[in-house]
Amino acid sequence: MLPPRAYVFIGLNIVRVLSIIALLLVFSSNIVTLANDIKAVNAFMAAGKVASDSTNNSTLTEMLDADYILGSTVPNQPAGAFWAVLNRLFIIFQTIILIASEFGFPEKFFTRFFPVLGKDFGLGALGLIQMLIGAAILSHRVDTFTLVSAFFLFSLGCLNCLLGLIFRAGAKSKRSVTSWRDHAKASLPTHVGPINVQPAVNSVFSPSGPPSFISNLYTGNSSNTHASDEKSKMSSLGFGRQGEKAAALKGYLISKPIETLPRYAAKPESF
Repeated sequence: MLPPRAYVFIGLNIVRVLSIIALLLVFSSNIVTLANDIKAVNAFMAAGKVASDSTNNSTLTEMLDADYILGSTVPNQPAGAFWAVLNRLFIIFQTIILIASEFGFPEKFFTRFFPVLGKDFGLGALGLIQMLIGAAILSHRVDTFTLVSAFFLFSLGCLNCLLGLIFRAGAKSKRSVTSWRDHAKASLPTHVGPINVQPAVNSVFSPSGPPSFISNLYTGNSSNTHASDEKSKMSSLGFGRQGEKAAALKGYLISKPIETLPRYAAKPESF
């Protein structure tokens, strides 16, 4: 049985994987749509040249007067092709940024230039941008592949907004692999448990009496008592001549260090 945090971690990462897949589908579908729009615009311009040469062709005249260029999402208006192509390029650029933010790389770039997509913010902003991209694509008549990709991205955007409202700013930290490792390391024991002192207590209060080291500690019969008395007598003599003599009698010799000059000292000059 996994802890609740593990289920949250798995669920958020499943949503992240689905979000990356939806963004990749929208990225590829917009490239296909962009290529089809460019082909349709070229065909429209060629038809315009033919219509200018022959004024009796009613079919070409109706095609040139349509609201949209036939077989494309480009509106038939001044600079319509430019704005349509620019819109597709913006969508492709946005999907690249969102895919990079889902992977969390580069982290410093998003923290500094796009903080709403960084680790300190939740999934609400990400979901809102995904919904805007999906709505921008679905507002035009597109092919089936682009339609399904945009609808899938819009659904994931709604789900990310919901998760952002539930987990708020901690959503990305809960799904982060590095934070999961740090939490696992922090949950490990960092100290040894308490020592069982029951055998020692039982030996102290046993009928045979406490151990010898405890009895010597309180009765003063240990071998350290004599040594402590000698140290107290020697310490009362101080550091003068009397203390040196007493130390020599006990076998402790104090050697005088050899006088020497440091390496950097100048040599004495001879006169």
